Amino acid sequence: MPASEPTPEPSRRRRLLILAVCCMSLLIVSLDNTVLNVALPSMRSDLNATVAGMQWTIDAYTLVLASLLMLAGSTADRIGRRKVFKTGLVLFTLGSVLCSLAPNLESLVAFRMIQAIGGSMLNPVAMSIITNTFTDPRERARAIGAWGAVVGISMAAGPVVGGLLVDTVGWRSIFWINVPVGLTALLLTWRYVPESRAPKPRRPDPVGQLLVITLLGSVTYAIIEAPTEGPGAVLPFTALAALALAALLAYEPRRPEPLIDLRFFRSAPFSGATVIAISSFAALSGFLFLNTLYLQDVRGLSALQASLYMLPMAALTFLCAPLSGRIVGNRGPRLPLIVAGITMAACGLLFAAFEAETSTPLLFTGYVLFGLGFGMVNAPITNTAVSGMPRSQAGVAAAVASTSRQTGATLGVAVIGSVLAAGTSAANPTAGFVEAGRPAWWIITACGLSVLVVGLATSGRWARETARRTAERLEAVPPRTPADSRAS
Repeated sequence: MPASEPTPEPSRRRRLLILAVCCMSLLIVSLDNTVLNVALPSMRSDLNATVAGMQWTIDAYTLVLASLLMLAGSTADRIGRRKVFKTGLVLFTLGSVLCSLAPNLESLVAFRMIQAIGGSMLNPVAMSIITNTFTDPRERARAIGAWGAVVGISMAAGPVVGGLLVDTVGWRSIFWINVPVGLTALLLTWRYVPESRAPKPRRPDPVGQLLVITLLGSVTYAIIEAPTEGPGAVLPFTALAALALAALLAYEPRRPEPLIDLRFFRSAPFSGATVIAISSFAALSGFLFLNTLYLQDVRGLSALQASLYMLPMAALTFLCAPLSGRIVGNRGPRLPLIVAGITMAACGLLFAAFEAETSTPLLFTGYVLFGLGFGMVNAPITNTAVSGMPRSQAGVAAAVASTSRQTGATLGVAVIGSVLAAGTSAANPTAGFVEAGRPAWWIITACGLSVLVVGLATSGRWARETARRTAERLEAVPPRTPADSRAS
């Protein structure tokens, strides 16, 4: 008998409990990233690492996460979202314990990858669970807004908690936070989250999965290592990335059930959400990477003091995320995307053209602007990505949106870290830091403008019509044949 969506619909109390469990999974993943950024200077000193080494502690995680999110989403649709979600919680918690025990940089990077395997099973699957639990569009938009507010909570609490732990116990303690939260979420999932599957789950696509891993891994390696190894040394990886992309575009449309259903991108809002996710999360990861190193290495602040400096940005993200969710539910994504694009671009411009680092009032103004913009952008990305798609493919659609976020985060750290490394000396990375960071701030400005322009272009009537037509085509896919069933 084919699996179906869970019936009857859960009560309001149970729906809220399910939302709370999903939010806990997002909390540990988001908290892990924000806490880690604060600890970067201490980790670099303790492990005797370079700027590139610090980039890999972040990008090893986001790279694996981005590579496996779509596989996790389709697998959850196939074998059960609750089952995959629980597995992810176990792996993420185990990876956190191992990270706290890492004896060197190489071990830390490897254990971060274990964390990422677990993390890939959390956020897209949690979003799929939310989508299938909250079926009313307005209620779902508000639930997504609350879910997105957790990012703000992690940004507000993460740096402060991380700074306090780094200054008092040491950087290894930042990974301990995930353990009690992960175990609590696991127990609550066992008790309250119902199992659900897609009526027509997709078959595995190992070739597509391998091409995605090759593409993202090659691009990231080439960007991070280019400043130290030179363009010639990374040229083969650049060529490999181009070949993987060409093969992916040629191979995936030929499969009846591809890893990446390229038909999704016929929807202008969905395509726009993908570009906006990459742009906004590249800006965020680059922003955090630059400011963490600047505040501690150049201004000489402690980890806790640096986290308190960045608190205005985190607080605005926390306050604006649920507001954005309500606006999206009532009026659509256009206004939040306009606000997000303008404010994120203005923040980047403030640092790039007016040297905001040299003036504390301007520094805090930039932080407020970025927090406002990033708080507004998350709910439109998520809601747009899943609202126009059939519920049966919610896991895959949510996974593409999450993959776009993590791809952006990976590229942001890789590109901005490499720009910074190219302009500073390996022996004395703080010398000329502000001037070396100027091109990076122009990149962040461009990311904000991308959010604005793409948001305007993909949130109008024409764009909504493309989403409607895309959903109709996806719903009209012929049922699987007996031969397909035997092959799976």
